[in-house]
Amino acid sequence: QVQLVESGGGLVQAGGSLRLSCAASGRTFTGYAVGWFRQAPGKEREFVAVISASASSAYYTDSVKGRFTISRDNDKNTVYLQMNRVTLEDTAVYYCSRARGPYMPPTSTPGQYDVWGQGTQVTVSS
Repeated sequence: QVQLVESGGGLVQAGGSLRLSCAASGRTFTGYAVGWFRQAPGKEREFVAVISASASSAYYTDSVKGRFTISRDNDKNTVYLQMNRVTLEDTAVYYCSRARGPYMPPTSTPGQYDVWGQGTQVTVSS
């Protein structure tokens, strides 16, 4: 059974940067795509980014393209989300999740993922 633990969230000023980490324990997530989602208060959980199992492809939601970068280190069983030039609209709880296969399409829905972390809060201040 794989477990995912997110870390790196916190309070950041608009325009600043954060790097989120998602560490897998138990069974690894090698061989699976891994995605990041976020959920703001009163809103549905939304797709942010996904990286394929081999890191050969990555996709982002339009609102974070050019600002966020997803990466993975399979030797460390860790996936990262580098967040640059954050805005107030990036405030949310961020979740990482293991996909049901090695590749995911450019847009993903939560139902295409089967293992979730507990989330890490990101708060952007003005």
